[in-house]
Amino acid sequence: MQKDNDDEISAIVAVINDASPDVLLLTDFDYDLNGFALKSFSQILDGPYPYIYSAQPNAGVPTGLDIDGNGRLGEARDAQGYGEFSGDGGMAILSRFPFGDVTDLSDLLWQDVPGAVLPPMEPEAAAVQRLSSTNHWMVPIALPNNDLHLMAYSATPPVFDGPEDRNGLRNRDELMLWTAVLDGAFGQAPDSFVIIGNANLDPQAGDGMRVAMGEFLGDPRLQDPLPGIATAYWPHLPELGELRVSYVLPSQDWVVTGAQVMRPAPEQPSQSDDSMAVGPHRLVWVDISR
Repeated sequence: MQKDNDDEISAIVAVINDASPDVLLLTDFDYDLNGFALKSFSQILDGPYPYIYSAQPNAGVPTGLDIDGNGRLGEARDAQGYGEFSGDGGMAILSRFPFGDVTDLSDLLWQDVPGAVLPPMEPEAAAVQRLSSTNHWMVPIALPNNDLHLMAYSATPPVFDGPEDRNGLRNRDELMLWTAVLDGAFGQAPDSFVIIGNANLDPQAGDGMRVAMGEFLGDPRLQDPLPGIATAYWPHLPELGELRVSYVLPSQDWVVTGAQVMRPAPEQPSQSDDSMAVGPHRLVWVDISR
């Protein structure tokens, strides 16, 4: 990032600068203890982001158990969330407004989520297995005249498993944790919020429990500014087509004044180009006001 000689990073920065968001969630951003990478990334963006937040993701955190049952310990699929190393593919938030005290639900056990359906697993695995494959954060953001809670997460893809559908069940329950939060299962629910992140779940196409996504989008407590708009495309997997997997969903008390799924900046290669300059996922933005 500091050398400014990486085409992928340059393409991503161009898209972010084009959108110029006040609050930005990054997913699949590796976590390091001192936040060196995040600070470096913030410094190469056009606009200043004086407030940055990240925390240890579950990705790559060892469980000490043979979670995938292949007879070997310490592999990526034996971690709390899939990861080759601790911090692999975490999340980060950059903001032009200050943060309040963050509520981190990332260490919540899967079996402790209301309505969760776990695949068959040994009792010792269920006793340590967290729900979040990456993170679930509730981040208060102090706006000039209002406050809101950013409810941010990045779910596991509902694929890469077997007939037990472990990843499909986990993907669904990672989404449904927000329903439990809004229902008051973990204390008083926020009045004003934005649910944001990569759900890795399309309500109409692709793998996963699509009905759950459709029902979630129909929750009367939130609004969907971009219904049916795809947010990702994998050129090496054209059979998947374009899928909607990333979401920015404000609560009903906000007025949505604009929304878009962004293509790369004009000078950058196409998102469907084989160069994959900015990766398969597109930036999603929503403008809200009172």
